[in-house]
Amino acid sequence: MSENARSGGLTRRHAMVGAAGVAALAVTMPGLARTPGRKPNFLFIMADDLGYADLSCYGREEYETPVLDSLAQQGMKFTHGYANSAVCSATRVGLITGRYQYRIRAGLDEPLGSPGIGLPPEHPTLPSLLRAQGYHTGLVGKWHLGMLPDFGPLKSGYDEFWGNRGGGVDYFTHKVAGNPDLWDGEVKVDEHGYYTDLLADRSIKFLEDRAKEDKPFLLSLHFTAAHWPWEANDAEGRSESARLDSKPANGDLNIAHYDGGDMKTYAGMVTSLDKNVGRVLTRLAELGLAEDTVVVFTSDNGGERFSNRWPFTGMKTELLEGGLRVPLIVKWPGLTAPGSGNVSPVLSMDFLPTFVAAAGGAPDPAFPSDGVDIRPALAGNVLPERSLFWRFKNKDQKAARRGAYKYLSINGNEYLFNVVEDPLERGNLKERMPEKFAELKAAFNDWDAGMLHDPDARSFGFTPQMLADHFGWND
Repeated sequence: MSENARSGGLTRRHAMVGAAGVAALAVTMPGLARTPGRKPNFLFIMADDLGYADLSCYGREEYETPVLDSLAQQGMKFTHGYANSAVCSATRVGLITGRYQYRIRAGLDEPLGSPGIGLPPEHPTLPSLLRAQGYHTGLVGKWHLGMLPDFGPLKSGYDEFWGNRGGGVDYFTHKVAGNPDLWDGEVKVDEHGYYTDLLADRSIKFLEDRAKEDKPFLLSLHFTAAHWPWEANDAEGRSESARLDSKPANGDLNIAHYDGGDMKTYAGMVTSLDKNVGRVLTRLAELGLAEDTVVVFTSDNGGERFSNRWPFTGMKTELLEGGLRVPLIVKWPGLTAPGSGNVSPVLSMDFLPTFVAAAGGAPDPAFPSDGVDIRPALAGNVLPERSLFWRFKNKDQKAARRGAYKYLSINGNEYLFNVVEDPLERGNLKERMPEKFAELKAAFNDWDAGMLHDPDARSFGFTPQMLADHFGWND
């Protein structure tokens, strides 16, 4: 059976739609909110470090994710959904700007952590562009795009913010490196409860407030699950939280515990994520907002220690498919066919041009988007072939994908893979297809020449001391 058939039965007519036809379709396609004259609402849900196959509808067998499986049955499941980066903050720069993250300094850190660096408040963003179209905008959850006083969600287009500013927090103490990191706007707050639950609570409040006004909204719900620390919402999780809280920070984050976690804990974290997405979606429906709301679920990069990335190799911080390929589900009332699938490669940065166009706006011409409007794909077409690029400073990683083929370079070792027929990236076609290899390598070099570079940018990668399966990476 072909991949097209497996992912929703896309027809030959759909696959043959040309670039001009798809572009015209995107221009003429309405926003498609069900209420006449109303622009669509957007609920963008992003998990953290969730692997491609960590949902049961993508292949996980150790536990079930009924809410997100149901969302896939109500909308469209992508099998070639990609994160803009193999690490969190860089992807978030791509998502919020609609551009390759390597165009601004904040996107070069992998992950962000250099002092005084963040998303410039003057840069147009997804929330600022939607706000210009009359939207109320809110971020609940993880920001990780720069710290106060110079950077923050309220400085970059969000009307409301409730969550953590850094890369991760303890699920019970809401601390990182011994310091609380929970904020309501620009004020630190103290709340009790499991963090995944609290983010759903706050999102429900946001929706209840929006139901009282006649105004479209963007809610960016950025969970920290399934990012470490490895703590499920149970007695064992609370005990682990107390253990971590008692340890001296010693200059590190104190929650990236390589002596913690197991499959049971990870299952508890992901099923809690699924349950809390369900709480938010249920309240959305109860408030009568579901038929006017586009819902997206995805992850910021590939999975980490306990995730399932099958049928890919690699993980977070790596440009193998397992570090980049993520679950991507879109329910767009009136546009996506229930239970449909799509094989078009789609990136995080595609959502800015898609949402802004559906809202009746356009990207700032001074900051043109590198993404594309994916509504034609959501309507059942395959997007025209395009070139996609990634790089990662650690191990000097480079990648380019065009069609089925991917150029990959790690530590100077170069490869050409057919990632459709060989998703494990085992058969190196560099010598068998030298012209294709040279074409993609040249395309990467041309693209990379137009991106920013900073030798002082931070970059992280796993070592054999951290993970036993990385024993050969330091050779």
